Amino acid sequence: MNVITVGLLWHSIDSANLGVGALTHGQMHLVAQAARAAGVQVRFIIIGWARDGAQAGDSRVVDVCQVNGKRLLGLDGRLGQCLAKCDLVLDIGEGDSFSDIYGWKRLVFLIGTKLRAARHGRKLVLSPQTLGPFKHPLAAWWADIAMRRANLVCARDGLSTRYFESRELATPFLEAIDVAFALPFERTVSPPLPVRVGINVSGLLWAGGYSGDNQFGLALDYRRTMHALVRHFKALPDVQVVLVPHVVTADRLAEDDLRASQAVAAEHPGVEVAGPFDSPMQAKSFISGMHFFLGARMHACIAAFSSGVPCVPMAYSRKFTGLFNSLGYGEVADCTREDQATVLARICRAFDRRQELQTLVDDGNGQAQQRLASYRDALTVLLEGVMRG
Repeated sequence: MNVITVGLLWHSIDSANLGVGALTHGQMHLVAQAARAAGVQVRFIIIGWARDGAQAGDSRVVDVCQVNGKRLLGLDGRLGQCLAKCDLVLDIGEGDSFSDIYGWKRLVFLIGTKLRAARHGRKLVLSPQTLGPFKHPLAAWWADIAMRRANLVCARDGLSTRYFESRELATPFLEAIDVAFALPFERTVSPPLPVRVGINVSGLLWAGGYSGDNQFGLALDYRRTMHALVRHFKALPDVQVVLVPHVVTADRLAEDDLRASQAVAAEHPGVEVAGPFDSPMQAKSFISGMHFFLGARMHACIAAFSSGVPCVPMAYSRKFTGLFNSLGYGEVADCTREDQATVLARICRAFDRRQELQTLVDDGNGQAQQRLASYRDALTVLLEGVMRG
């Protein structure tokens, strides 16, 4: 059987952010299904922030290449060598990094690697991700160049679709959904009581963003809001509050959910802190045992939603509302527009209506599976095209 080498650009198998890991494992799951349909075998080269030679625990991963400044500029040939080995490059953009909201340095890496892949003549796909926003016109112009070089651009939400359409590009396009909806897991079945309320405390928002000065322009005091939420749910009868970290890193305090969760738990005796988890699959399996979930890490919320748990994502960028609204699920708290009282009221109402929300979650998952099928079909066509040369 023919073997195709697929480069997984801006994926990771050793990221402290389980959301990035969820994208990687979900993507590999979908590519494997597409490969079976195309009658080929696939092997993977992971390219991104991961360490050279990091162990993936999957025999299909034949190499891991770290991107750095020297390699991006071609002063170290390893990136070029890895791209040259690929028949197809799937760029996930870490889900939401194809934007300038995280700063110019990250965007330079995200766009520069796309252009390197295209320059090597590789088939390039922007896998389902958030497109934009781009606050600076120069960033938007540069992003257009990268999208023009792609063989296919995929969005994971309707807002990104509207952004792509506004750019009037001729590149083939598909609106799908976040590939983490395909992440495998083992369901945890919890008894009806106590009602387990999972809360993800974002270390990034707890720290005020990377800049430490409310980088994302929240309309509320995030720390006070999280304490108020824990206090509210802890006071309810037959409710167990569980704090669920989804990014755990000892090196970057501004991103660490675990230390933020521990700081909250220290002031609320009896609150459980889960994890840390060994994999995104383990985290999703744990989250599937919650009866209700809320948080500001989008992939923690996707883990809840895609495992059937009613949830309220706490948005700090348009990626949240774009994705969940695309599935007909409007229970998103916009922390950039709503104050603490409004967010608390929204979450409390959702908790009281969680049985009603269950139907919306089930319907949304049905739509997500249809969107994943469309993306999987597109991958099958691409793999067949690679084989035909």
